[in-house]
Amino acid sequence: GMQPPLQALLSLYKLFCPELVTITLPAKMKTYFRNSEGPWKAAMNAIRQRNQGSTPLIQAMFLSTAQPQSRKRKWNTQLVLPTSSARNLEKGTEKYCDLFSTNEIFPVEQLQTFPQLLQNIDRLEFPSQMGSVLTNPLLLHYMNCIRDESIYLRLYYWMGQMLQEECTWCVVDNTNETEFKSFLETIYRAECFLQEGFTACEEFLYKSLPLWDGSSCRPEVLKLVSWIPLSSSPEIKSYLYGPLAQLFFTSSLYFKCSVLESLKELLENWLNSNMIHTDPEFQS
Repeated sequence: GMQPPLQALLSLYKLFCPELVTITLPAKMKTYFRNSEGPWKAAMNAIRQRNQGSTPLIQAMFLSTAQPQSRKRKWNTQLVLPTSSARNLEKGTEKYCDLFSTNEIFPVEQLQTFPQLLQNIDRLEFPSQMGSVLTNPLLLHYMNCIRDESIYLRLYYWMGQMLQEECTWCVVDNTNETEFKSFLETIYRAECFLQEGFTACEEFLYKSLPLWDGSSCRPEVLKLVSWIPLSSSPEIKSYLYGPLAQLFFTSSLYFKCSVLESLKELLENWLNSNMIHTDPEFQS
């Protein structure tokens, strides 16, 4: 749709490459991008009202201050491997199959065994529902073998959106903690399988930990903390240690031990990742 940020980007294209933009854009200037301080103000107001206890926690969205989208579509419907839509041939078009015989796509729903993956690894196309990759070990193997940036971008975009919409302590009308726990556990298992953390989870933790009460989905959140990528170490002090420290000093001994255990696992994962990528000449 003609959303203001898209209009801004299209207007830039039309200014420098007018042949690429064929639609008519409004000439009247608008405020194309929202005030960057809006989400911070909303989060501060939510925490202030929660601490006062006089009114229920208001909506605290960390990407925008708008009302959340309808939650009629459940996240777990995205984890079912759909029928592949890649190059589906209708009846009567079989005679053209030979034209595509060299590039024929292997449907992912027919992928059942590891030998099938090896034989068709150059003919696979990821499904439209990227969430189904998280529960399919063969497709996770494929992600490890084929370093296609578009696959990771699609998965991270979907995951980031679902984490934002399903977070039980950032969206006030979402009280189904069991479903969110299951979602976080699914992501954690995929990270353990891939032996690396997801960037979308890292961003989610950095944005949601300041609003976290330390009890909602605690085991699952601390598991995700243990898989924060190594490349993010410069920012980890302010975005991770700061919010955790405030909870650490005011929580029970069990919570303190849980945080220390999670950070120990984070260090172990970093060391293992560093060993994998270290030049053999400097292995000692």
